[in-house]
Amino acid sequence: MGQKVGGKTGISFGIDRLIAEPEFQKHLHGKRVGLVAHPASVTEDLTHSIDAIAAIPGVKLTCAFGPQHGMKGDKQYNMVESDDELDPVHKIPIYSLYGKTRRPTAEQLSHCDGVLIDLQDVGCRIYTYLTTTFYMMEECAKLGKFVWVLDRPNPSGRSMEGSILPRGNESFVGMGPVLMRHGMTLGEMARWIKDTYKMNIDLRVMEMRGYSITKAPGYGWPLEQRAWVNPSPNLPTLSGTRCYPGTVMLEGTTLSEGRGTTRPLEGFGAPDISGEKILAEMEKLAERENMEWLKGCLLRPFYFEPTFYKHQGKLCSGIQIHVDHAMYCPDHFKPYRVQALAFKAIRNLYPEYALWRDFPYEYVTDRLAIDVITGCETMRKWVDDKNAKLSDLEAFLSKDEKQWKEQMRAYQIYL
Repeated sequence: MGQKVGGKTGISFGIDRLIAEPEFQKHLHGKRVGLVAHPASVTEDLTHSIDAIAAIPGVKLTCAFGPQHGMKGDKQYNMVESDDELDPVHKIPIYSLYGKTRRPTAEQLSHCDGVLIDLQDVGCRIYTYLTTTFYMMEECAKLGKFVWVLDRPNPSGRSMEGSILPRGNESFVGMGPVLMRHGMTLGEMARWIKDTYKMNIDLRVMEMRGYSITKAPGYGWPLEQRAWVNPSPNLPTLSGTRCYPGTVMLEGTTLSEGRGTTRPLEGFGAPDISGEKILAEMEKLAERENMEWLKGCLLRPFYFEPTFYKHQGKLCSGIQIHVDHAMYCPDHFKPYRVQALAFKAIRNLYPEYALWRDFPYEYVTDRLAIDVITGCETMRKWVDDKNAKLSDLEAFLSKDEKQWKEQMRAYQIYL
């Protein structure tokens, strides 16, 4: 895995290998190729994948597909849709997979013989690029078209945490029985999808070279070697991706997740709570049951004023999660548990606080948003049950985590 292929850093993502290694290119010669991409779909020198693939001799790029937030990454939030468009340089259609449809149609796929998927994922079930990959694989399998996943890092690393989505609770933010923080790259997950759903599909994963998913200091991201490009508007930092499997739950609450600030999804707050009191209560609860839920990170009470979205223009008190320092340890940091503990502390301190936000979330209207995000009612009910202990949630999560880790060993490519 340490072989140097093409790139100056010794690390080659899937797209880098495709443009550097003719033996892979020859399989695409004479084929009409589609591309699923977004702003983070770039080569080592930040050339966009559309331009890089269009420049490969013998490869005919005929269409492209943009996921949630759009090919340009300009759409801010859930259920803000993108339109189809025409690429101004290459004059190919770019179809929105977050607009009139979230699945590619047969008519759209008629423009290509197969599809390359080059999406920067963040290792969390709710992040919709996993669902988009699943839908693309399903539709290509039906039509006999090939799919290549040009693999990219999981910036959240190999750590796994949360619960597995129960069957029957699927949504666009929960494509199937996947752990919340699944600890896999998109290429690894594509292989799991093919086997789990018994797809008859010509799937190739263009594996990365020289990449480690476990080594410091990036613990999944090649820190100081590859530029970070936002995969979506509100994940501008590596810290945000590390916290995301926990802080994404804030989208289902009345608390601000920091949208409208310079550090979204790294903490939470609201005008009518005290970050200092909440942190003290979190520490008390963890110490009482001797639960190591706060290890691997540093927590700090802080204040912020969102310039848009929840609590716009209001001074909020809350807690910021810090994971960009020497004390950060991915094996100990449990963002899902940290955020769940914060919810529990808020419920203890403010028993009548209107915590759960009731609104349509990712086109689901028959469940509370928090239940759509977590995949079931367990976490919410645990928070609201004044007699529930940390050990109760620990037992629930640990069972699913053990099952997922055992299941996914066979699909892990990177050390």
